[in-house]
Amino acid sequence: MVDKRRKTIVREDTKSRELVNEGIRAREVRLIDDEGVNHGVVPTSKALELAKEKDLDLVVVSPNQAPPVAKIIDWGKYKYETEKRAKEAKKKQHVVEVKEVKMRYKIDTHDYDVRMRAARKFLSQQNKVKLVIMLRGREMQHNKLAFDLANKFLAEISDINPVIERAPMLEGRNVVAVLSASLK
Repeated sequence: MVDKRRKTIVREDTKSRELVNEGIRAREVRLIDDEGVNHGVVPTSKALELAKEKDLDLVVVSPNQAPPVAKIIDWGKYKYETEKRAKEAKKKQHVVEVKEVKMRYKIDTHDYDVRMRAARKFLSQQNKVKLVIMLRGREMQHNKLAFDLANKFLAEISDINPVIERAPMLEGRNVVAVLSASLK
């Protein structure tokens, strides 16, 4: 936000501010130097002097402690390494997606088998599967056949032990069931 009277930039977000050097508001910090030696609780001004002597930065690494824990380190290098670790952790995590398998209750056997293989593949990839059996027009009168097909599908896929998160139920003009991979 720009203050129109002073023509200076004023920061609104305080969370983005790092607790580095003069940005540290605590009177005392628990100091750990660049070699890993614990100096105990020291005044923040003395800790800043030690950091400047070594031509490094004083960085609060654990602000929720009483007093906060501060390290004498190269701040740019520390920030780079933390971002790199966060990126690696993000690469390794698996985002569960909901994959949809659609069919009509008058489906042919081969088409049914294709949908079954797709659902098995999705569950083996640890994704959720949303089974949708669509009904149109007068087919709504025969929704029992759609429920029978959904139950048949669940019975045939039960050999891989999926977790049935939502049993088949009528939602508008569709019979819907949700499955997820079993926890092993």
